[in-house]
Amino acid sequence: MCDGNRNLHQVKILNFGSCNVDYVYSLDHIVKAGETESTYRLNTYPGGKGLNQSIAIKRAGSCVYHAGCIGEGGAFLLDILKRDGVDVSFLESVDEKNGHAIIQVCPSGENSIFLYPGSNHMISSRQIDHVLEAFSENDILVLQNEINAPEEIVEKAYRKGMRIVLNPSPYNEKIQGIDFAMLSYLILNEPEIKQISACETVSDALLYFQKAFPRLRVMLTLGGRGCIYQSEGKQIFCPSFRVNAVDTTGAGDTFTGYFVSGIANAQSTEQILRTASCAAALSVTKEGAATSIPYIAEVVAQIDSLEASTENAEK
Repeated sequence: MCDGNRNLHQVKILNFGSCNVDYVYSLDHIVKAGETESTYRLNTYPGGKGLNQSIAIKRAGSCVYHAGCIGEGGAFLLDILKRDGVDVSFLESVDEKNGHAIIQVCPSGENSIFLYPGSNHMISSRQIDHVLEAFSENDILVLQNEINAPEEIVEKAYRKGMRIVLNPSPYNEKIQGIDFAMLSYLILNEPEIKQISACETVSDALLYFQKAFPRLRVMLTLGGRGCIYQSEGKQIFCPSFRVNAVDTTGAGDTFTGYFVSGIANAQSTEQILRTASCAAALSVTKEGAATSIPYIAEVVAQIDSLEASTENAEK
């Protein structure tokens, strides 16, 4: 439980997110339309962007409450969250198949994913109200786009004065129903920022957000080309770290979890970006999503020894 050693004035982190079962198929290349390909390995992992990000927040050194729904076949996900020290008092069991993902991974580490939402789309207004009663102004809400009712959660959390961090992944029409003016932080990748802004380049997309939502802090991740943080018209670039990638699944969630932990602990932006980038780099050196997320001690031990990438962020 989070409250045991908690100072009354400490910021609380709530992650209202998904819990998935990840079925990871290893094959020679990502299957194309109309193609049949044999796989040479199948692994089953805990996953879901919500679960991954909660574990990343906890492994980064912060307490986090995870809210959402667990369905049939997902009991082991609850055990994994508990084992990592995530507070699961706001997770509810529902009579529905648990959400799951089918993930293809090729030898280069690239992946392709499709999702079955299942239990992740069983969140009710009653549950939302019950969960948010336990949080207050300045607490942090983390959201992704693998659950239902994200717009309702955002509106109710905004009225409470919570700081809202949205990772609009996977991008679809549900994101269009969210009022971005209610958000404090937007964490997204290059395809997502271009889809949302309808811009063709990274620089134009960042300018769009600067003009349309001047108070919104944008955290743009660019894979091997690093990341760009934009706040009040100012930008900070942080390069990525060079590693041998095995599986990129969960790298974005690792970055998000470490980023959220950093802002909850009022760290400097430069420190947050460097630590989150190192954590994400270390995560791609292992297979799986939640299972690949490093602990803060690993990040601290290796951050000064890893070499920064020289790739151009403006590609």
